[in-house]
This record gives sequence, C-alpha cells and structure tokens, in this order.
Amino acid sequence: MTFIDSIRRTVGRGPRGVEPDEAPPHPASRDASTAAEGTALDASLPMTAGEPAPASPPAATTATGAAIEIAPSDPLFAYLQSATGVVDAERLELESPALDELRAAGIRVIVPLVTQGELIGALYLGPRLSDQDYSTDDRKLLSTLAAQAAPAIRVAQLVREQAVEIQARERLEQEMRVATLIQQQFLPRDLPELRDWQVAAYYGPARAVGGDFYDFIALPDGRIGIVVGDVTDKGVPAALIMARTQSVLRGEAPRLMSPTKVLERANEILLPEMPARMFVTCLYMILDPETGQVVYANAGHNLPYVRTAEGVLELRATGMPLGLLPGMDYPEHEAVLAPGESVLLYSDGLVEAHGQAGDMFGFPRLRELLATELPGSELLDHLLDELHGFVGKGWDQEDDITLVTLQRTGGWGLPSAEATAEAAADAEAAAADAPAHHAPDVAPRSSHDRILLRTSLPGEPGNERRAMDRVAGAVAELEIAGDRLERLKTAVSEAAMNAIEYGSQNDPTIPIEIEAAVEGAELVVRITDRGLSGPLGGSEEPDLEKKLAGEQKPRGWGLFLIKHMVDAMEVTPHGTGQTVTLTLHLEGAGDASDPVQG
Repeated sequence: MTFIDSIRRTVGRGPRGVEPDEAPPHPASRDASTAAEGTALDASLPMTAGEPAPASPPAATTATGAAIEIAPSDPLFAYLQSATGVVDAERLELESPALDELRAAGIRVIVPLVTQGELIGALYLGPRLSDQDYSTDDRKLLSTLAAQAAPAIRVAQLVREQAVEIQARERLEQEMRVATLIQQQFLPRDLPELRDWQVAAYYGPARAVGGDFYDFIALPDGRIGIVVGDVTDKGVPAALIMARTQSVLRGEAPRLMSPTKVLERANEILLPEMPARMFVTCLYMILDPETGQVVYANAGHNLPYVRTAEGVLELRATGMPLGLLPGMDYPEHEAVLAPGESVLLYSDGLVEAHGQAGDMFGFPRLRELLATELPGSELLDHLLDELHGFVGKGWDQEDDITLVTLQRTGGWGLPSAEATAEAAADAEAAAADAPAHHAPDVAPRSSHDRILLRTSLPGEPGNERRAMDRVAGAVAELEIAGDRLERLKTAVSEAAMNAIEYGSQNDPTIPIEIEAAVEGAELVVRITDRGLSGPLGGSEEPDLEKKLAGEQKPRGWGLFLIKHMVDAMEVTPHGTGQTVTLTLHLEGAGDASDPVQG
C-alpha cells in the first residue's frame, strides 16, 4: 500500500483517474512543491531541493493540477520548514507569492515534509469531497504519515541523486576516453629522420584531457614544418578543436610555404568555427635541415628556447592566438642553428606545474635546466626528472605536457678549415681508388665518426619490427653481408623488444631511443630505454630442461641470443634507464692481412 493510498483510505476518495499503484508526478525543481486538485484530496509526493528531473517522467493524470513551486526565498518556505504540523492555507497570514498561488488553486491545508530540519517537500490538499473541514483526527493522521514518509522520501531522493551523479561521472569518463582517442590519433606516430639532426618529442596527457598537440609536416622543397600548440578548455571540445587545427595546418602548410601566411590563413578558417571562450595558441616553425635555418611565427604560444655555446636564448615572436580576432598579423622571424645547438618547443603544462608549496616550475627554472649540454632525448628525460622532483610524489598533473627538441649534431661552431681539408682529401682519394660503378669504401677513411640513424619509437609491442627495419635501412649503404645483416637485424629486434617490455613496460607514451653510427671500423647500434622494470639481468645461458622444470624463468633467451648475433654486446645502466650497445665489425675496415671473420 502506498502513502497516497493510506491517505485516501483514511480521509476520503482520491482524484478520479489515478490508479493506486500509479507514480505521482515529480516536478523538476529545487523547490518544495506538489500538485493540487481543487475539489478532492490530493497527496502528491514532492521532490527535494536539488533533485534532477527523472529520465522518464511519469504519465500525467487528468485529476492532478500543475505543481506549485515554493522558492527558497519565499517566506512560505521558511514557515513550512519550521512548522510543527498541518498548516491551514486559508488562515495563514504571509506575503507570499506561492501562498497566493496555492489559495487560487483551492488548496486548504499544507502538510510539510521535513526530515533532519530540512524541508524536502509538501503535501497540498484541497477541500474534502464532503465539504467538511479536516478534523483533528485527520490532521493528526496527516502529521503522523508526513513524519514517517519524509525520511523514506529523502532516502529515495538521495538514491536518485546518487544515480544521476554516477551517470554524470560515466558520461564524463566516456568523454575523456573519446577525447584521449581523438588526441592520440592526431599525434604523429613517427619522428622525422633527418641527417645530422636529432629529433625528440614527449607528450604527457593529464587526467582531464586538454588540447595540446605537436606535428611534423613534410614540405615540397625538402624543409620540414614543426608545430606545437595548445587549445584552451579540456575534454572532447578541446580535442575536436585540436584535430581541426591540425587538419588546417597540414592542409595549408605545403601550399603556402610561409609561417606568416599559414597562421593567418588558419586564423581565418578557425575564427567562425571556434566555440565561445575557446582559442588556440600555436607556434609554427620551418626548418631547413641542410643549412640549419629556422623561420617561425607565433600565435600566442610560449617562446622557444635555443641553447647555444654562449648560453640559452629566446626566439622572440608575438601574435594573437588563433580563432580569437579577425585580421591578425603574425610577423615572421629567422634564426640559424649551428652544429651543436638545439631548440626546445613546449607547452605551458611544464612551466605552470605547481610544487607542494604552491609555487610554479616557472620559466627561469626551465631556462637554467636547458643550459646543460645533453642531446635531445636525454634533455627531455632530464627536464621530466627535474619536474617530478619539483612536484613531489602524488602529483595530480594539471595540464598536458608537450616537449619537442631539435638538435643539430656536431661540435660547437663550424668545422675547422683543417678538418674540412682532410675530409675533402679523403673523399678524393676514395673516388680515385674506386671504379666508377663501385660503391665507396664502407669504412670511413678519416677519424671522424658518422651518425647513420637517430630516432625514437613509442614503447608499445610490435615496434621492435619497426626498429629493425629502420636500422636495416640506415646501414644499407654499408653493404653488410646477407647473413651478418640478418643476425644484426635479429639482435636489434630482440634488444628493442626487451626495451619495450622491460624499459617502457609496453606503454606507448614512454619511447625507446635508437642510434646507429659508424665508429672507426665498427658499426655501433645503441638502444636506450627508461628502465622502468629495473636493470636487465645477466645473460645466463638458458637451459630448456631447467625452464620446463621451473628452475629458470620462462623468458631469458633474449640477451643470450643477442650476444651470439653480434661481435659484442654491452648493457650500460644510467640515471634514466639503460642502453644496450651492439657492435658489429665492418668487413674490410681493418688490416687486409687480418680480415674479420663473419
């Protein structure tokens, strides 16, 4: 039996057309309110303050009038909250809009529903069908039922509020998953491989997905466009604007070939599409790998830093963010990166990170850290290590962090005249000794080492194959014998697999670094990881029977296999992880009387 049925059975017949088990109407309001029927008893159950509208509102009945809301600021609200029993609407003297409306609807008595001192609703009753006044027994019964019903109704309201909150959290989590997917799909999967350049990038998303992005755009003239940007706001809207901005830049950059024109055009396209209170900061730079020249323009983004032999400098450029105002200008600037110099592009998630004392990581700290002479990937590791030390354990990352660094390899400054003359003489001697159709000698004739490959790959399973293919492509010019090349590829694949599984723990956001170089008479391949699972174990020779008996780990063949695929293998731990170095002697590079055996 429902509460309404109890009232109807005791006091009188309820409104026509309302079945006993039919749910009462629930107005979507923060105010204490019910419906009223002018000629019959109506005991509708109200919703509490703050309760959202139900997903599927109950069917309306012809016998129930519209709900009359009582605003918290209305004097009637405070009166009912402090009332001790049934209230006579006709005798009450208050200047109350809600009371006037109740009287106009024919309401005779109001039964407050109060629990723990809080008014959660009210029952409105019209005149009895017999036209008699409500008796003392009627009023006692209504007061008793209200006292019993109010806590139960409050519990039901809390359950409904909790269900709505859970639905809201689920929607938010789903939105975050969608935003993350959008963002990951638009981040570049591979870093550009540029001769005499080391390129490294890091993207660390916050839990509330923002709109950070970076990109590398191949241009028709051999130059490369580099983009770093940040969309205001978070979640799916920011992710969609980020995707749209990248699409515009990718479409316009190869056609316009100028940072100024690209940003001006992007601003025109994005302006009518930009949601209210959103915009995009963006720095667009074009690099000429041959000369080291960079041409750049800035749309309200953080200024890049350049590390030179003299110190750390800013590449100053200003401009309004994209999608904010029409007709904006983005002045173009130029600089040249000499061998040994590097540039860092970044988002504000790094400099605006807060430590435990509430202070920010800040630009001065970043500039000081950039003074160290570390190569690109190691520099990023160094910055992240310093950041984690600054924010401390249990850090709740506030914003995405994006870092992109370009380093022109070589010593500080241009090569000396003596080194240039020596290299030219070596090249002439090699050309004179070799037939026109013959490839040059695979071993360098000068004392200078040669970088063949520097790249990084996401630390996710399957990328060991990509690592193997990239190394094989980089060393193709060395014409390594087929069987030796296959053993090298196997060693690289196994070492990369170990780096991904143990160093990155299969996390695509934690990259592995790969370098291949000719050093004297040897090919050296280095695979570096973060060492999240600790240092690699020794290369104990695996025993199948022991493994089957459980006396050895199921895995453990990797290092043993690698060691027998190359001429030398070394595992070197360091502050941020470890490096596996593979060495292969180059045939014909040593003394002809003492050839290296494959």
